[in-house]
Amino acid sequence: MKEQLRLIITTMRLKQWIKNIFVFAALVFDRQLFFLNPFLITALAALLFCLVSSLGYLINDLADINSDQKHPKKQHRPLASGNLSKSSAIIAIFILALIVFPASFALAFEFGLILSCYFFLMLAYSMLLKRIPLMDVMIIATGFVLRVAAGVVIINIDMFSPWLFVATTFLALFIALGKRRAELALLQAGAQEHREVLQGYTKEFLDQLLTIVMSATLMTYCLYTFSSPISPENHGMMLTIPFVIYGLFRYLYLLRIKQIGGAPEEVLLSDRHMQLTIGLWSLTVIIILYFL
Repeated sequence: MKEQLRLIITTMRLKQWIKNIFVFAALVFDRQLFFLNPFLITALAALLFCLVSSLGYLINDLADINSDQKHPKKQHRPLASGNLSKSSAIIAIFILALIVFPASFALAFEFGLILSCYFFLMLAYSMLLKRIPLMDVMIIATGFVLRVAAGVVIINIDMFSPWLFVATTFLALFIALGKRRAELALLQAGAQEHREVLQGYTKEFLDQLLTIVMSATLMTYCLYTFSSPISPENHGMMLTIPFVIYGLFRYLYLLRIKQIGGAPEEVLLSDRHMQLTIGLWSLTVIIILYFL
């Protein structure tokens, strides 16, 4: 029983919970980070997104057992390896669903709707949309935008720049396209056997898309820094642009030169350059928005 519980937690992919930090975007950029009540509400909303994400991972791994067994890394996942029984995974899915959805609607009706939309979108992704080239990365990007939207509706927002939604979309597309390129590089000739959608991509095509999306990410973030209604009048947020440039370049370097990036959350947790860049960017944002 304890071993099955440990394997369920492994399948829930706690490392990927880092993606749900996007729920905090509205709190930070609306200058409410240091107010206790909005912070606690946002933290609870982020936790619910973490749980619904894990719910999606459990369902996804159940649906992908056969293909994961052919993947050099994914074959070691609990369900693909056979160490975690299907019945245990199904029980965990029902328990998580009974916790997540009632709690989300109790927190705020609008938040419950967004979280439910996210879940059903991810369900459609697992069952069908992840097999359609371009649609798969668009769905991943939409998931990040829904995280930001959830953070907006959960607290009283004075003014939230629409440019942040656009920048989030392009950043998520950049990461998703990078993930696909890294998978192509890793799997090479047998790529389509491991992930069907990869037959619709080539490295050259993905490199072109990465260039376009990286440029769009930088441009929209720059537009945010000097057009946001809550930014300082001296446009101090523009000081954060160099960190964004370096972060994008660093991720592209890791993809093209180091041939890594198939698991973006692992890159963020292991690459010191990315950690330092994100840390300095975060510190600069806090100082500019809250103390200048």
